[in-house]
Amino acid sequence: MKNILLTIEYDGTAFSGWQRQPGLRTVQGELERVLSLLCRQDIRIDGTGRTDAGVHALGQCASFEADFGIPLDRLPKAVNDLLSESRLVGGDVRILSAVEKEPGFHARHSAVGKTYIYRFFQADSMPVFLRNYRYHVKKPLHVEAMQEAAAQFAGRQDFRAFMAEASAFEGSTEKTIFGAAVRKNGRELQFCVTGSGFLYNMVRIMAGTLVEVGLGRIQPGEIRDIIRSKDRSRAGHTAPPQGLYMARVYFDGASLRKGMKDYED
Repeated sequence: MKNILLTIEYDGTAFSGWQRQPGLRTVQGELERVLSLLCRQDIRIDGTGRTDAGVHALGQCASFEADFGIPLDRLPKAVNDLLSESRLVGGDVRILSAVEKEPGFHARHSAVGKTYIYRFFQADSMPVFLRNYRYHVKKPLHVEAMQEAAAQFAGRQDFRAFMAEASAFEGSTEKTIFGAAVRKNGRELQFCVTGSGFLYNMVRIMAGTLVEVGLGRIQPGEIRDIIRSKDRSRAGHTAPPQGLYMARVYFDGASLRKGMKDYED
């Protein structure tokens, strides 16, 4: 029995999220459909995280166990060829790599951290081709204030105030954020955050809160108080899904440190 780790990228625009759902097109569902055809058996994959409809991935990971005859180095191309067959939405998901892991490895349970990126476009108008890939903020943003606020997310804290109120969650709302930063490049802003794990909608609420800071509605120094309050109503709005990207997953400390350095530079 082989234990396979997949690294996957996808454009989430035409998907109803990651998780398989009856009658809906999802990333997990599409991958399982094609892998089952190729491996000639029922394949079920476990992802590192579940992304919402409209959210993208540069480096989502998933694992599965199976015995199959196709050479592992040919698996990504075989899957990608089948995934690209649809004329309407073909090519919006792609396997970047497939590697065999040791028994017991699991894409979710073995992960030690993840990096998410949230992308904003700050201008009066935005190119139409970016509408599915950026959060359009028309009013000017105070970038330095957003940078100061983002730094307050770092550390092990209870992020209940940054979790969607309607989410049914049973477990600790304490998470460790290894680093968070906002960078500006012309009219584009990028919020990068790396952590041990994230609550439902946590990054999108962080991003929305940073917009409120940039607009002067929340002061940078209030972030710690909002976190300590554990009160969702004190944090900012939930930023739209199209600006969010699951960027990278880490399975050991060395790759986590390297990834942190990559996103800090």
